[in-house]
Amino acid sequence: MSNSVTPVRGMNDVLPEQAHYWHFLEDTARQIFDSYGYREIRVPLVERTELFKRSIGEVTDIVEKEMYAFEDRNGDQLALRPEATAGIVRAALTHGLVHNRQEKLFCLGPMFRRERPQKGRYRQFYQIDVEALGFAGPDVDAELILMSARLLRALGVTNLTLEINSLGTAESRVRYRARLVEYFGRHRDALDADSLRRLEHNPLRILDSKNPAMGELIARAPRLRDDLDAESLAHFDSLKDYLTDRGVGFVENPRLVRGLDYYSRTVFEWLTDQLGAQSAVCSGGRYDGLIEQLGGRATPAVGWALGVERLVELIKLSASPPLAPSPLAYVIMLDESARRMGLTWLENLRDRHPSMRLFLDCQGGSLKSQLRRADKSGAAFALLIGEEEAAAARATLKNLKSGGQEQVDFEDLANRLASAAAA
Repeated sequence: MSNSVTPVRGMNDVLPEQAHYWHFLEDTARQIFDSYGYREIRVPLVERTELFKRSIGEVTDIVEKEMYAFEDRNGDQLALRPEATAGIVRAALTHGLVHNRQEKLFCLGPMFRRERPQKGRYRQFYQIDVEALGFAGPDVDAELILMSARLLRALGVTNLTLEINSLGTAESRVRYRARLVEYFGRHRDALDADSLRRLEHNPLRILDSKNPAMGELIARAPRLRDDLDAESLAHFDSLKDYLTDRGVGFVENPRLVRGLDYYSRTVFEWLTDQLGAQSAVCSGGRYDGLIEQLGGRATPAVGWALGVERLVELIKLSASPPLAPSPLAYVIMLDESARRMGLTWLENLRDRHPSMRLFLDCQGGSLKSQLRRADKSGAAFALLIGEEEAAAARATLKNLKSGGQEQVDFEDLANRLASAAAA
């Protein structure tokens, strides 16, 4: 229709036919996080713009080009969250969660970036975010990677590649930065506009360039590993030992720097070749300086974020994608007297068996048309209640697969449905 309201570009609807994949992912993730002792935290969608400038970095694509930032009526500079880590750290500082204590947390919800929409990349997108605050050793880095591997296995997602790297300490990166500036400075004519700008403020981000014309230049650039301190090297070697002991394969990628300024030491990504350009499914790393940078005490921390839309696409491509749940029984009431009694009975049945999936036909029409809808619903049974059944406090239980049917008293119906479903 010409006067209809159109959706905002990049803001994607999740329709009922797709929602069961999301439920499967979220329910599986919650179970696994709970088994590892991670607790849920929920943080606001809107934070002060300053939070992301100080954490992500002002000279990043996210802050410079993609973040939804605005001034509210009071003149406050606010932004829709482009990622969750900064907000979780802010909440931890606000509520003293890292004051002489450690926390293992997770968060689920939407993030916002004004990127060019394409499959697996939306302007409102959902992430599952996991953070371990106050833990310094490589064992927690390994735990987080192993937990992500367990989650991916449980979802039936395979054929992923784990890439890892170490960015070292801030001091290591200062030395490396100087070598990068000198190297890329000698090749200024080969740099694109973004890389020339980054050369002055954050030359490590040049390594993350997606411009294929710069691929050979970046491949010849100095390697960060040559500037790593001994402690960072030992940390990284221990992480690799933990992963190897568990049988988790990985590829060391010396060019993996991640797109956020707050990372230090361990960084990693789970990559796929099944989604075109959107190859990163789960990414994370250590950010030991962020909490102090945002006003807290020096506190080690590490975490990862998983893209829900991309992982849902991989779940659909898996060998055994989860089926949408169907009702156990489709309830058909044939006249008004049956409907009055049947609705009361149906609610009583739900009171006693809240997990039993019962779908009530509210369209009416002929018995034939209602049975067609019952078949289409995927229900195993139809419950038929007419005037005679209502008067006798019973229903006709019809098996929609075999066609057989029987009369069952209301009081016995729940047990009969349960036993029939188990057969």
